[in-house]
Amino acid sequence: MIQLHTDCLVFETSDGEAIPCSAHDVTVELLGDAVQEIEPHLITEAAEAVLYHFKVDQERASITVAEFTLALERILRGFGYKVMAAGDEDASPSSAAETDLHHLAHQAGEGLEMVFFCTLRDQIHADLHGQPELLKVKGLREAVHKLTGTKNWGPRSQKLNDQIVDYLRHIVAQHQQEAKLTLMIV
Repeated sequence: MIQLHTDCLVFETSDGEAIPCSAHDVTVELLGDAVQEIEPHLITEAAEAVLYHFKVDQERASITVAEFTLALERILRGFGYKVMAAGDEDASPSSAAETDLHHLAHQAGEGLEMVFFCTLRDQIHADLHGQPELLKVKGLREAVHKLTGTKNWGPRSQKLNDQIVDYLRHIVAQHQQEAKLTLMIV
């Protein structure tokens, strides 16, 4: 079996054909003329997010074009673009919940990481109670600086950053068993 490039997936077409292709190339193809209206780095970020979701989160190397399109649509909506899959003109916009980590870190106070994680857990569960399709979490870098009491980024900051991201992914992974949910950390 041929090893796929790291930025590729196998796309299953409606007629049963399997085509290996770069996630970025498929994204550009699906966007068509709209690709001119979106910043190139945003297209790359969206393609990488979809790729990560399927390859890492779901441990899949093969998906349908429809699955890719839906995931791309949800990500672009998260970036504030009004996109809609063909035939979805009557669909209501996805619901979203937003959490500000910097605000939570300010409430917890410098050096009180355990308090922060407890407050974060409560806030995320409250946000998920409304069954949003998108969970937007902002202020990560500022929260890390507040909790560590530093202005410069160092190994301790990176470790706390990774712990917060892993914690958020864990909560979302548990919630995804009940409903579709996209996590966006900005």
